[in-house]
Amino acid sequence: MPLFGKKDSGKKIRKDVKDGCDKMPSIDDKYVIKELLGTGAFSEVRLCEHKETAQQYAVKIIDKKALKGKEDSLENEIRVLKRFSARRSDGSGVQTTGPPIGGPRFAHPNIVQLLETFEDKSKVYLIMELVTGGELFDRIVEKGSYTERDASNLIRQVLEAVDYMHEQGVVHRDLKPENLLYYSPAEDSKIMISDFGLSKMEDSGFMATACGTPGYVAPEVLAQKPYGKAVDVWSIGVISYILLCGYPPFYDENDANLFAQILKGEFEFDSPYWDEISDSAKDFIRNLMCVNVERRFTCKQALAHPWISGNAASSKNIHGTVSEQLKKNFAKSRWKQAYHAATVIRQMQRMALSSGGSGTGSSGGAYGRSSSRISNAPADGTGTGTGEERPAGQTDTTASSSK
Repeated sequence: MPLFGKKDSGKKIRKDVKDGCDKMPSIDDKYVIKELLGTGAFSEVRLCEHKETAQQYAVKIIDKKALKGKEDSLENEIRVLKRFSARRSDGSGVQTTGPPIGGPRFAHPNIVQLLETFEDKSKVYLIMELVTGGELFDRIVEKGSYTERDASNLIRQVLEAVDYMHEQGVVHRDLKPENLLYYSPAEDSKIMISDFGLSKMEDSGFMATACGTPGYVAPEVLAQKPYGKAVDVWSIGVISYILLCGYPPFYDENDANLFAQILKGEFEFDSPYWDEISDSAKDFIRNLMCVNVERRFTCKQALAHPWISGNAASSKNIHGTVSEQLKKNFAKSRWKQAYHAATVIRQMQRMALSSGGSGTGSSGGAYGRSSSRISNAPADGTGTGTGEERPAGQTDTTASSSK
């Protein structure tokens, strides 16, 4: 559906974005907008307070002019979030999506909620659930103790939320640590999935658009094959790997080499970093990061694995090793822009044509600070990495190539 700057776009954006919400003339009639929380490529996020209830929320403020040409992404994000934000039946058998504050929802506790939307001539406002606990990696580094069981509990929450999304016909397509946030600063805080800008409703069964974040994207996306929900499971496998050692399973300073690694599905459980990690955890990761989509676990199968549902996860403290590697290999990354894999594929093809695929890195080469960045991607002001050395003293103990 066309949005800004097109004929009847005002009517259409109001129908699509505000469907089921109070048709208030202005956000200022209902909320007080407060201090800045973060910024993105096309938006900023501020604290806001509901005038009647004094409840605090986050408001994502999107500049229409900056978004020009990318309206579909916003429209898609709103459409997906609205699917997770519908209110329960009022008893008459009719589901309603009216004023969201105070009402029960068809929502998952680990998915950040969209509450209301507003629009004026220059901006679109998304009133979101306020999440204050910080990013996943930051919290792990700050913890005094961290075990496989902690990692298993985190991944269980992600799997449950993604399984719910898949049941609703939605594929996230950009699962990565930056999109996993703690709900509150509490020690036992739940984890929340955010950023649905690349999500897609899987109405047709398969998708073909190459998108995602380098390092977390599934092989079938890079191979430009039709794909489905299994791409999210692959990404959860990558996240699980990082949570247990502090560095990514696939990395190379040369984009073509990086994607070649992912396409083959070849990764290693390096010594000494994986020596104390249970065989069950390694088996779990192999089943998620399986190149063969037919053999790759579904979310439900992953939830039934002993490392998640049983007592197979070790209680040994691995905080020292994991936090050290996280600090070396991942920069602070709040409000990062996701880079579409389609762009990287084009870059890879150009490099292959111009240099025959040779690069500066090699298998087991230097690690950048974030596998979610690509070295020649458009900069967003946060830097691209420092080229940290691969963990010192490494010897390869277990090579995995899940086909």
